[in-house]
Amino acid sequence: MPKRITALLAVLVLAVTVLLGRPARAEDEHADLLLVLSADISRSVDERKFRLQREGYANALVDPRVLRAMTAGPKARIALTFMEWASDGDQVVVVDWTPVGSREEAEAVAKRVREAPRAFMGRTSISTGIDAGMALLARCPFQAPRRVIDVSGDGTHNSGRPVTTARDEAIEKGVTINGLAILSQVPLPTNPFHTNPPGGLTLYYETNVIGGPGAFVVEAEGFEAFGQSLISKLIKEIAEVGRRRG
Repeated sequence: MPKRITALLAVLVLAVTVLLGRPARAEDEHADLLLVLSADISRSVDERKFRLQREGYANALVDPRVLRAMTAGPKARIALTFMEWASDGDQVVVVDWTPVGSREEAEAVAKRVREAPRAFMGRTSISTGIDAGMALLARCPFQAPRRVIDVSGDGTHNSGRPVTTARDEAIEKGVTINGLAILSQVPLPTNPFHTNPPGGLTLYYETNVIGGPGAFVVEAEGFEAFGQSLISKLIKEIAEVGRRRG
């Protein structure tokens, strides 16, 4: 075989090898929604409440109604990440960015949510929950027409920079922040207004936390009801994806 042909074949083989081994580019990774699940694990969330919250997230992710919503859009999947936060600067990524377009993928995420250890306890910095969510969106390897941070918590902001500042900056960048307010029947003895502020926690979230196109708050009547409330919230949150099909 002539040397020129042999050299050309070697170049072609090398090119194919490089292309096959190259990871997918960010612009090739599309989803219908980028969703940050941002959960409060501050001191008011004791170990029992923490387990109920974790189970609520895990069960909601594999609920058939939520799965139908996740796969209803043109790309038939969303991309999500799950993080937890407490005091200013206390945040941990439990599940990094993962595409979910099947029950198997949802079950894999739910398993990681259930099994991850608790990272810390602390005060309640909702602004950290928002800021960390924005940082995750900034490095997300997927693209989507909608970006949402889903903040759940059982108390008012009391650590870090103003929550309204974090919220407003996120809105300016086109991100929607929704809220799940976990109501407490018994106020904290040391700080009764933290979990039961004047007007209620739902009003507090509506006034200080949520924002952006279509933003809303869902109430959970305690941690026992958290899972069912989260299912309703996720379906509503993702619902716009299905309306964009076609």
